[in-house]
Amino acid sequence: MNIIVVYVAAFVSAALASAASLPFWRRWCRQTGVMDEPGERKIHGKPTPLAGGLAVMTGLLLPLLAGIAVAFAQPRSGVAGLFEYGVSVRVPQLLGILAGALGMLLIGLRDDHVELRPAAKFGGQVLIALIVAATGVRITLFVPNLAFHYAITALWILTVVNAFNFMDNMNGLCAGLGVIGAGWFGVIGASQGQYLVGAISFLTAGALAGFLPRNFPKASIFLGDAGSHLTGFLLAVLAVLPHYYTAHHQKRLAVLTPLLILAVPLADMVWVVLLRWRMGRPFYIGDTNHLSHRLVRRNLTPARAVLSIWALAALAGAIAFLLQ
Repeated sequence: MNIIVVYVAAFVSAALASAASLPFWRRWCRQTGVMDEPGERKIHGKPTPLAGGLAVMTGLLLPLLAGIAVAFAQPRSGVAGLFEYGVSVRVPQLLGILAGALGMLLIGLRDDHVELRPAAKFGGQVLIALIVAATGVRITLFVPNLAFHYAITALWILTVVNAFNFMDNMNGLCAGLGVIGAGWFGVIGASQGQYLVGAISFLTAGALAGFLPRNFPKASIFLGDAGSHLTGFLLAVLAVLPHYYTAHHQKRLAVLTPLLILAVPLADMVWVVLLRWRMGRPFYIGDTNHLSHRLVRRNLTPARAVLSIWALAALAGAIAFLLQ
């Protein structure tokens, strides 16, 4: 089977699974009270289900399990070739990624329901990041020190998770950035023959894309902390999985690829945190100083502000691709 077909199938199946699961998760959120109530700094006028993260997880998990089942049921197929290397070699990492994704989803879901204390939420994020690092998904930066690998990996995952959490401030913004980021990781991974990275990236992009029409330009369902935590975690892991510097690919500038692909959410978070620090406010207390809010104050509609930020993120990803 042509590998391009596998990538397309991954994207489309994830999008369909995510979209198809939304009505179920929307009902579940209404029954369990996982709703975003109207209030200060919120523009919606009625309670809205926080079902996006659950739908994205469904869109990611079902096609992945189906793909693995097909691969082992048809051991001579092209799909099997993809998983023969990826799954057999990276079983601990894949299990760690799935466990981490579920853990981040549950932390966010709990926060959506009862609003966790910042220390409790941060502690959970740290624990999950360290568990994922223990499975082998680690950043090295060419430094031969295991403790450094754990520390820098945990710091990276926490940073990206919270960057995407911060970017969940307008309809479609966080999910759209996730689609763009995962799409670029998929293109770069595929272009370098890193097939499993490409497949997981396109699964992630598809799962987010299946949710996006219900969230942009008008939202009937929100991503919620569950969704923003899951999106940030997946993008953080996708940045770590590829081998940017190998014996056959020795452009050291290529290690900047993740920073460029995720430049928009990372820069927005740094700006907002520094601004809150200068104002003497806790960095975890939300405000309207994000890039999206500033564009709206310059007379862009919220939809156009989001589209502008998407375009900027797509451009940054294109530059990252050119570095390969």
